[in-house]
Amino acid sequence: MKPVIALVGRPNVGKSTLFNRLTKSRDAIVADFAGLTRDRHYGNGRQGRREFIVIDTGGFEPDAGNGSIYREMARQTQQAVAEADVVIFVVDAREGLSAQDYEIANYLRRLGKPTVLVGNKAEGMKEGRQLAEFYELGLGEVHGISAAHGQGVRGLVDLALDLIGIPEPDEDAPEPANDVIRLAVAGRPNVGKSTLINTWLGEERLVAFDLPGTTRDAISVPFERNGQKFELIDTAGLRRKGKVFEAIEKFSVVKTLQAIESANVVLLLLDATQGVTDQDAHIAGYILESGRAVVLAINKWDAVDEYQRELVLRSVESRLAFLKFAALHYISAKKRQGLGPLWQSIADAHAAANCKMPTPVLTRLLHEAVQFQAPRRSGMYRPKLRYAHQGGMNPPVVVVHGNSLEGVTDAYKRYLEGRLRKHFNLIGTPLRIEMKTSHNPYVDKS
Repeated sequence: MKPVIALVGRPNVGKSTLFNRLTKSRDAIVADFAGLTRDRHYGNGRQGRREFIVIDTGGFEPDAGNGSIYREMARQTQQAVAEADVVIFVVDAREGLSAQDYEIANYLRRLGKPTVLVGNKAEGMKEGRQLAEFYELGLGEVHGISAAHGQGVRGLVDLALDLIGIPEPDEDAPEPANDVIRLAVAGRPNVGKSTLINTWLGEERLVAFDLPGTTRDAISVPFERNGQKFELIDTAGLRRKGKVFEAIEKFSVVKTLQAIESANVVLLLLDATQGVTDQDAHIAGYILESGRAVVLAINKWDAVDEYQRELVLRSVESRLAFLKFAALHYISAKKRQGLGPLWQSIADAHAAANCKMPTPVLTRLLHEAVQFQAPRRSGMYRPKLRYAHQGGMNPPVVVVHGNSLEGVTDAYKRYLEGRLRKHFNLIGTPLRIEMKTSHNPYVDKS
């Protein structure tokens, strides 16, 4: 599982800037305006071979009054801290200490969560002078960085990951056994994920709740069906109860992200009574980006009439059009309806994701596709597709070699993808096509 880093601090200290720096993106909106970030924001980061999940939070006010927007922002930050393995507490090195910094420091000390104290906007400062006052917070050494300029960020990540004992990945580590299919059940709260897993297991699994600081792994349950071993991963982030906050929403984004990353196949569960929501589309998009095999299932199909069913199907077609390759099932986890064909689609999706495509067959299919429909001319030249080979599995990657391939349109790539899918029966897995152009070695020797 990827370790989780939460960025915490008062408003306008540079948390979103640091988030963008760690994730190498511009996902978080940055402006010289306090209180811009309100919700939790998740992103993937990587340094060397080490991968991690970063959570950006809004300005934290632990004692914000009930009913205010700041109270809701504080609840979001508390949830992020509970999900994290390590907390990076960001303070403003230029403005110095504030009363809010003391409150946040007291809150983090009470939790006992591994914490790194960071003085942001410390570019041009001499270590130990301007940062000395922050030792009053009682959180150990202060590390001066500049998120805007990238100074000290690499050392900060190494320090945070070393603090929780995350070693460098071993390249020679043995691969997990291929005979076990890791199946993650993902979806929004209350779509029936836990009910479905309980139905498969044939027993009511006890709900255990996590205390802050113990939420690191998704719950996995071994399962066997018709001789095939599975590992079921429940992504329903369990409701937490603690002294710090009364009740947090059941759904935990970070658990879903971790489960998807570690799974072979993802079962995306939808609710027939609510249709496809924005949250469903976000999860589906993340599955596609991760390259995981996916099966769609619409739960509570027995609870809706014909009109609602038609609306649900239309919303799937329009909002999840990028998952057309995935098998779609209509089930009722509570009444055990439609579960048999679901297992077949899961097995098919796993087989498709690990499909071996011989180079001669790929090249022959490529030439047949070009003969049937040649690519459009790009400028003076028409792209020439010469041969293809497999560049990877899970998801399958097909590398096409030739000349002037930068002119191949996305529409033509989709056309090639369709023909390859039909021949190899690639149902339930993304297929990626890469174009590699051959260059004339004598072009610069005139």
